[in-house]
Amino acid sequence: MTTARLPLFPLNAVLFPGLVLPLNVFEERYRAMMRELLKTDADEPRRFAVVAIRDGREIAPTAAGMPGAVSTPVDRGPADGFGPDPIQAFHRVGCIADAAKIRERPDGSFEVLATGTTRVKLLSVEASGPYLTAELEELDEKPGEEAGALAEGVLRAFRGYQKRLAGASERSLTTGADLPDDPSVVSYLVAAAAVLDIPCKQRLLQAPDTATRLREELTLLRSETAVIRHLPSLPAVDLTRAPTHPN
Repeated sequence: MTTARLPLFPLNAVLFPGLVLPLNVFEERYRAMMRELLKTDADEPRRFAVVAIRDGREIAPTAAGMPGAVSTPVDRGPADGFGPDPIQAFHRVGCIADAAKIRERPDGSFEVLATGTTRVKLLSVEASGPYLTAELEELDEKPGEEAGALAEGVLRAFRGYQKRLAGASERSLTTGADLPDDPSVVSYLVAAAAVLDIPCKQRLLQAPDTATRLREELTLLRSETAVIRHLPSLPAVDLTRAPTHPN
């Protein structure tokens, strides 16, 4: 069992391995985290853990996450807004993020671009420092049975889902050449790209193996495509565009 203690960044979002995470960091507790990560040697990964906040468990209000939306730093303690026992406010499976880009703005906020790397299980949360840290156990990605065949089926269903979502007159948002063939990569890409709520994405993240995740995705894609088919006025959604998440 491989464990590590890393800075913890809770979000109203789910991060998957291999997917890019843009962040606009304006709260002081997370600014402190980024300043500490910048002390890491240039050739070493700047790692922190991302976990999704459970529905209704973030007590403190969250300001808009766009540059310029907050004129002064939001000064909160490391666990403020997450109740007396912060670990209860978070889903227990998250993802390690590697920050390839951390840029400090003149106002002291940060623009961060990170990539998900490894799934982790949240074991404990520490709130004694300027930001939350967590003890984490890395989770292996097991293929499961028939992952390859399931991945092919999910890709076919995903292409149909994209076309329905974009509209019959729209060009498919992702060509076949752009889609991977590794089952685990397929499972994470589809989980991130599909328009699903956080609890649903969280279930996909914590699936016990790739095949289980792909089976659930196949069911979800078929169901969502059937719904969209009966909603001809649904506007096109750009799946390739990642939002700037607030903190």
